[in-house]
Amino acid sequence: MESYDITEWGQRLGDFLRFLQGYVAQPWTLYQFLIIVACFGVAYLLSLKIEPALEERARQIKGNPGLLRVIIAFMRRTEWVMFLIFLAIAREAVLAMTWPSRSYMLSLALVLGFTWLAASVLTRIIRSRLLARFVAFCIFLYVAAGVLDVRDEAQLFLDGLAVNLGDFRLSALFVIRAIAVTTVLLWIAHIAGSFIESRISASSDLSPSFKVLAGKVVSIALTVLAGLIALNAIGVDLTALTVFSGAVGVGLGFGLQKVVSNFISGVIILADKSIKPGDTIELGDTFGWIRELRARFVSVITRDGREYLIPNEDLITQQVINWSFSDKFVRLDVDFGVSYDSDPHEVIRIAIEAAQTVKRVVDNKKPVCWMTAFGSSSIDFKLRFWITDPQGGLTNIRGQVLLALWDAFKAAGINIPFPHREIIMRTPVEVVQKAPPKD
Repeated sequence: MESYDITEWGQRLGDFLRFLQGYVAQPWTLYQFLIIVACFGVAYLLSLKIEPALEERARQIKGNPGLLRVIIAFMRRTEWVMFLIFLAIAREAVLAMTWPSRSYMLSLALVLGFTWLAASVLTRIIRSRLLARFVAFCIFLYVAAGVLDVRDEAQLFLDGLAVNLGDFRLSALFVIRAIAVTTVLLWIAHIAGSFIESRISASSDLSPSFKVLAGKVVSIALTVLAGLIALNAIGVDLTALTVFSGAVGVGLGFGLQKVVSNFISGVIILADKSIKPGDTIELGDTFGWIRELRARFVSVITRDGREYLIPNEDLITQQVINWSFSDKFVRLDVDFGVSYDSDPHEVIRIAIEAAQTVKRVVDNKKPVCWMTAFGSSSIDFKLRFWITDPQGGLTNIRGQVLLALWDAFKAAGINIPFPHREIIMRTPVEVVQKAPPKD
């Protein structure tokens, strides 16, 4: 890189502005500008009719999400595609009728338009729309500077915007390069990590917990490696960061204590396989099934559709009920009572048969029913049965069993008592009937 000289850069800029002023003053420049405007106007009007149908057709395509975003982005820029087609036809017509120098502006607009179309479409493989637009804009500026032959001047100007930090010179060009290189490498690391993680998840020989743990380790390792390569690529001496990284590490240790604690807790959860995706857990008042294990939290979806993000540290320090930890069978209890004129043996038989008629109650573990107490107004029983799908809900299966008991007892003539209360007055009470009012 050449050293920055404000006089040299100003002279180059002045020469470029004088060339631009002389070129704009020519009549053919106005004609080319009108041709460009006309081509874009016609393309825009036609795209109002064509673009909605093409975009709707593109949304019906199934496949990779990144590729679909690229296809939809291409369909949304129908006016640019038709504009470039019309502009290419107009340029060929101008070249056929006159000499090439009178089509310079058309050629320039064609190259820049194609560059912007390609950059804005291909960068939609990036999930973040804001980041995709930023990358597309940077690519367009870089190519446009090369086409206009002002790339060296732009580099000299950006390199001149600098401050000295001791022996280190921080310039705007260095910052732009650092951002560009770091962004590209981190994006490549993210794509590679997602691909490897998907391949690990597709393996049927690994446990769910190990799949999540291996995927997270690979993603973190690739991200750290990309960061180190980026620092080395932009010319930062990694040995000079030793003292700085130590000071930053102490500050992060205090400031991000909870974040680090949740991350370490997540690694422990994945390593000891105590919780895995698909398990049904209960933590406090939260009951649901685990949808995903993340580095900082666990996503739990409840029966009412709510998604709770529970910090990993809570799953380590608090009591957690894992309904499907080592065995998929879950036993549930239902309490009920019948009147004293009922035969307890017959009640037990009917209750067991009624529970077996419910679809979710398993057959290989037979329900059992026990008489538990002589209540104040009923003989009390406890019915126990087994299910294998607690994620399907517990309240609803209890309700189905109770309803089956109600139907069975009603068919057998067994009464389910309800409390009776007798009120005794300590002093006589005289009941007086009030005479109706006279008309």
